Amino acid sequence: MDIDLSRAPRLGDLTRLGGPADGESEAARKAEMEGLEAARQPRRTPPAIFAARAGYSEDFLGFTVPLPTPVGTLRQKVVPVVGSEEGRLDYEHFSVVMHADRRLAMFVAVNIDGAASVDLHRDRDRWSLDGRIPDAAQIGEDLYVDNILDRGHLVRRQDPVWGASAAQANDDTFHFTNCSPQAANFNQKTWLSLEDYVLGNARIQDARVTVFTGPVFRSSDRLYRGVQIPTAYWKVLSFVSDAGRPSSTAYIVDQTIELGELEATFGRFKTYQRSVVSIERLTGLSFNGLDRFDGFSNEEAATQTSIVAELRSPADIRV
Repeated sequence: MDIDLSRAPRLGDLTRLGGPADGESEAARKAEMEGLEAARQPRRTPPAIFAARAGYSEDFLGFTVPLPTPVGTLRQKVVPVVGSEEGRLDYEHFSVVMHADRRLAMFVAVNIDGAASVDLHRDRDRWSLDGRIPDAAQIGEDLYVDNILDRGHLVRRQDPVWGASAAQANDDTFHFTNCSPQAANFNQKTWLSLEDYVLGNARIQDARVTVFTGPVFRSSDRLYRGVQIPTAYWKVLSFVSDAGRPSSTAYIVDQTIELGELEATFGRFKTYQRSVVSIERLTGLSFNGLDRFDGFSNEEAATQTSIVAELRSPADIRV
């Protein structure tokens, strides 16, 4: 067989095909490696992006619902935020206060306007760190890799998504400051339907609810990858009732059984309606008089007993 040597590659051609002598290829490989390294770095939203965010509004319902107040030594655990004595990180229609030791939200607060709600699809998860606080004060992606832990929204993604700035609110919910590690089964129907149920039972002309949510921090919480994983979460809702009166209700969900092993989940979550006062005792937060509008708190004060009601469906909720 004849071989056409004129078509054989020369030494210069070989280096242009990717050999180490090709300076242009070296530069391309360096750029590619730098790109891969940048991709591994956590996403971080610069502080200036949040400049116009008003955050949670305490007068949203027509009566004042202040942010919860950390009491006693808990006040020393609030992560400082420049420009906020309360340590609040303001996003569109919601705010977050972080716990310095646990690197998770101490609580979140959101205003929900059901009448102005916008239906936006969840394209994909793109979680970011918040550049207003140090990376060391917030838990990032490393906790959630290769296990059953979900990146659980504390402010539910749909809750602040209303009005002209709905798209911005949607994006803001995907910050690790609004994220808490939850076993894969945590997002169960009863817990997630609480806001919907209360919105449906609020005054039609308002259709507004404010929601406070947070983890229950216990010293016995299991340590995993350097993070203590909360085994319970609480929620306090405020709204105007059909009778036109301010109302508040409180709830807790426990995932202790589900986190017995991080390799598998079993059992079911139990959701309970509790009193606002009981959540204050459990968390070390003051809800600044919301117990006056809570039937469970008033009943407990009158009877000197503790009231715990398991919720098997939203129909079991007492408002």
